Amino acid sequence: MSYNLRRHSATAELARLIERYPVDALTLQEGDGVRMPTEIGDLKLASATYKSELGLAIYYRPERFTALDSHAFALRKAMHDRMLLPGIERLLTTHLVDTETGQDVQLASFHASPLSATNMLRRRQIKSALTHLDALNTDSPTLMAGDFNYPVLRNKLIRQVESAGYSLSLSDGPTYFYTKSIAYHFDFLTSKGLDIQLIETLPQGLSDHRPIMVTAEILKRAALQNPPEPATHTGPVFDEVD
Repeated sequence: MSYNLRRHSATAELARLIERYPVDALTLQEGDGVRMPTEIGDLKLASATYKSELGLAIYYRPERFTALDSHAFALRKAMHDRMLLPGIERLLTTHLVDTETGQDVQLASFHASPLSATNMLRRRQIKSALTHLDALNTDSPTLMAGDFNYPVLRNKLIRQVESAGYSLSLSDGPTYFYTKSIAYHFDFLTSKGLDIQLIETLPQGLSDHRPIMVTAEILKRAALQNPPEPATHTGPVFDEVD
């Protein structure tokens, strides 16, 4: 599941949301890392960013995954970022290992610059994000979900994502409503090494965005050899700048 919390305001409904939709992993945007809970129901915090109230977070189900290392990246900045959010990190990634199969998986939470920036700037951010993911672990199945702030004119983006070896997938309904009759897909995902079977847009909650829930199957089944020890804390991650 992926959800933009609207400046932390929808955090209060996460426990109820996860109880109703018992997912194995959760990526969040616009959360205050300092105030993010260490657990949401059966999900455990893998990592969060702390430099902005528009932070990112990743949660996982310990019965299904073991969390290893996490990394945060400050991508190319729009003018909005330079003036108001100079320290914002727009990509957070966590390396997970499936406890059932031993397969490693890379999960990422992404938040592109708002509509005050151009689609070209957002494409550059997405390209940089995918490059960082490949550099961390080229062979792992990878899913990057979040708020792409890219509601229209996506043909260039689709070609760019596909040329990088990824697929772009939208949910079965719009995720952001300007009015009852005008709505767009803001929240979606890119992936590789995964069969994306279904992406559902969930009902409106406390945020101005709607959550999306992904059903996916790992295509690659090669077991991770001699995995490192799992992470034992959820403190600040190391920051790397694009």
